[in-house]
Amino acid sequence: MPSPAYRPDRVPQPSLHILIPVLDEAANLERLFAGLRATAAELGDYRVKVLLVDDGSRDGTAGAAPGYASGLELAVLTHETNRGPGAAFGTGFEHLSSRVEPHDFVLTMEGDNTSRTELIATMLRRAGEGHDAVFASPYMYGGGIVHTNALRVLVSHIANSIVKELLGVHGLLTVSSFFRLYRGDCIQRLQERYGPRIIERSGFESMVELVMKMMYLRMSISELPMVLDSSRRAGRSKLNVRRTAIGYLALLRYKQAWQRRAGI
Repeated sequence: MPSPAYRPDRVPQPSLHILIPVLDEAANLERLFAGLRATAAELGDYRVKVLLVDDGSRDGTAGAAPGYASGLELAVLTHETNRGPGAAFGTGFEHLSSRVEPHDFVLTMEGDNTSRTELIATMLRRAGEGHDAVFASPYMYGGGIVHTNALRVLVSHIANSIVKELLGVHGLLTVSSFFRLYRGDCIQRLQERYGPRIIERSGFESMVELVMKMMYLRMSISELPMVLDSSRRAGRSKLNVRRTAIGYLALLRYKQAWQRRAGI
């Protein structure tokens, strides 16, 4: 007979692993961690764990982070030199490969406060409906891009459309955003097929690479609207438009190899 403490219906407490690549974001850390603390307080059913991957910062980001992270579980990984956001995400996913359980969730986000932490609870509820991943989209009705140069917004919309057409990504409005929630079993499936790092490209195009790999594995992706407000950021965006455009085009070379590894 089971002891009184035994509960066969008990589900282990899920963890929410928050993976954030950063490059020279010291000025954004105070607000970033304030938002994450509010999220952790809101999500009482989850054990919130923050993983910061410092990609060669020269402003003391890695050293300053623990001082702002009071009350949060924080791990900091560092690259000695700048290797690109894709490389930072790869380091983070590899670190999580032995730590994520199928019932956990992995959230990726920007380190410059343009990802809206107040949406995380809604993203978790959406994932609970059975989706493998939930993306926050500024291109959906109800979303938008504000306090940004009008030409840059126009270029962003055009580039998003061209990339999706060239790479055969259909049914999604946003393919390049960092702000995404993945189910733990989704991450495990990607790692089984594509290795612990999941991502091979080192630049911003890595987020499109990940969408392609998820698409080849027939994963379910849902989107919800987000207003991307550049005024929340201290400092400038690290995105280099020319380098990123070249990176997007380079993805064409990998399509068939990624499809074969997915079993297509």
